[in-house]
Amino acid sequence: MRYPEFLSEGGTIGMIAPAFGCKREPYHSAFNSALDSFRAMGFEIRLGPNCYKDRGIGISNTPEACAKEFMRFYTSRKNDILLSCGGGEEMCEILPFLDFDRLRKVKPKWFMGYSDNTNISFLLTTLCDTASLYGPNAPAFGMEPWHPSLEDAMGILTGEKLSVSGYDLYETESLKDEEHPLEPYHTTEPAIRVCYPGESASFRGRLVGGCLDCLSNLVGTRFDGVKAFTEKYASDGILWYLEACDLNVFGIRRACWQLREAGWFDHAAGFLIGRPYNGEDMFGLNRLDAVVDILGPLNVPILMDLDIGHIPPMMPLISGSLAEVNFADNQIHIDMKCS
Repeated sequence: MRYPEFLSEGGTIGMIAPAFGCKREPYHSAFNSALDSFRAMGFEIRLGPNCYKDRGIGISNTPEACAKEFMRFYTSRKNDILLSCGGGEEMCEILPFLDFDRLRKVKPKWFMGYSDNTNISFLLTTLCDTASLYGPNAPAFGMEPWHPSLEDAMGILTGEKLSVSGYDLYETESLKDEEHPLEPYHTTEPAIRVCYPGESASFRGRLVGGCLDCLSNLVGTRFDGVKAFTEKYASDGILWYLEACDLNVFGIRRACWQLREAGWFDHAAGFLIGRPYNGEDMFGLNRLDAVVDILGPLNVPILMDLDIGHIPPMMPLISGSLAEVNFADNQIHIDMKCS
């Protein structure tokens, strides 16, 4: 596994928009505030040409233009890490225009984003053997004040910390809108996590995963290198982190079944499941059974309702790292090693 160099003092942060750009509010103001915060911390900023664009369908620009921006910034020596401007809907369409052979050979750098950014972060790890960071998109750093989860993400990017823990509260109703673009997370609900089987668990494996909406879309395509990746790291065991956005509980169940039957979970050592964005019960099926009914027969630990993904806050996770997970008394702690 290739690990990028961490962001050093006075380093340069590249901003790109392989999915949504930051043209509209509240993202425009939040993104600008994030740039101000990073500059105040002493970092240089290099903006990609699509950061403020809104020319595509569910994406900042044409797939070709978005792919060109990513390749240019990832292979450039003028920036040290890359942050994504946002999630989106159609990042998968840029994949045919990315040069994965070149990405395998060029000096690696950290790329951070989540949601639709799974299309890049997951493939950097599984196709290019390169670690990436599943964490907040750039506009989140515009909030005032920062939530501890953003401090955690920044700590990983700078190499100051490689461990994360769950947060006490989570958000069910955001106060951020066009008139209040810098509102922090409105965390009001106590975090109650679920362990299956039992009430505690300790396990380890090589972290990989992302948004189920995107992952299920990649199965069986020319970008599906999961079997080779999981077989290469079979001795480590694969620790899957999964979360969902648009998928309802039946969509989550179908996606888990699809990935299982495609052989993606053959070497699974455990699962970390984030709170689903659309996890309401439907026809007697709840968000927990949607997962356990499909993944339970694999006989590995499953932790659910974790701080991963679309319901803030989110624990930043290093895709490709060797991770040790400990869960007890409703508390989760993850230690990640770049080895």
